Amino acid sequence: MKKQTLIILLIVLNNIAIARAEIDPGLPGGDPDLPLDGGVSLLLAAGAVYGIKKIRQLKP
Repeated sequence: MKKQTLIILLIVLNNIAIARAEIDPGLPGGDPDLPLDGGVSLLLAAGAVYGIKKIRQLKP
């Protein structure tokens, strides 16, 4: 059950990041802005979830 919840949460966060990138494509001309925020946020969230899981496993 927890694994399914995590997978659903990651899918929803990914869809939000993709939708945000489509709404704000960046400024016209010049250097194109790269949508790094969505991916970095997902990695940070996944790392936090993984860290919390490992901490809970250490406690008896």
